[in-house]
Amino acid sequence: MKRKNPARVIIVFVVLAIAVVGLFFYISNRSKMIDEGKQQQMSVVSQILSRNLETNYPPTPKEVLKFYSEITQCFYGEEYTDEELVKLATLSRRLFDDELVANQTDEQYLSALKMDIESWKRDKKVISSYSVSASTDVQEYSYDGFEWAQLYCIYTVRMGTNVAPIQEHFIMRKDDRGHWKILGWKPVEPGEGDE
Repeated sequence: MKRKNPARVIIVFVVLAIAVVGLFFYISNRSKMIDEGKQQQMSVVSQILSRNLETNYPPTPKEVLKFYSEITQCFYGEEYTDEELVKLATLSRRLFDDELVANQTDEQYLSALKMDIESWKRDKKVISSYSVSASTDVQEYSYDGFEWAQLYCIYTVRMGTNVAPIQEHFIMRKDDRGHWKILGWKPVEPGEGDE
C-alpha cells in the first residue's frame, strides 16, 4: 500500500478552495451585473416616477431644483405615454408651494403643459441638459416668518443643430414640514443680474 504524498494532497485542497472561492465571486458579481442591467433598462421616465417623495423628498433647494429639472427634461426630451405624462405632471406639482399650486387646477396645469410640449415638438426643441447653481451660490434668507431660497438653473435647449442656454431664476419657500417648495421662477434676461 502506497502512502499519498502530503504535498500533493495539500495542493489539491488549495486548488479546490480557490475554485470554490472563484465560483462564489463569479455568482455574486453575476447577480450584481443582472441587477445593474435591469436598472439600465428602466427608462429615465420610469426612474423618476419610481421616486417616493413621501419618504425621499429632496433635502435642499438645489436638490429640489435638480429633481424638478429632471422632470422638465423628461417633458421636453423623452418619450412617454399619456399616463406617464399625467404622473410626471402630478409629481412636478408636488414640488410646488401651495400658493403656486392654487393658481391653477391640476387640469389647467396639465392642459397648459400639453400645449407647451406640443409647441416644443413642432419646433423640434428639446432640453438636452441642465446645470443648477452650485450650493455656494444658493441664497437662503428669512423673511416674513418663512425661510426662502433663490437659485438659478441653466437649461441647454437644442433645436436641430442649434444649441442655446436659457437661464431661469427660481424662488423657493420652506413649508411647515421643512420641505423646500418652488414658489415661482422667471427667465433671466441677458445682462440681468450683472453688476
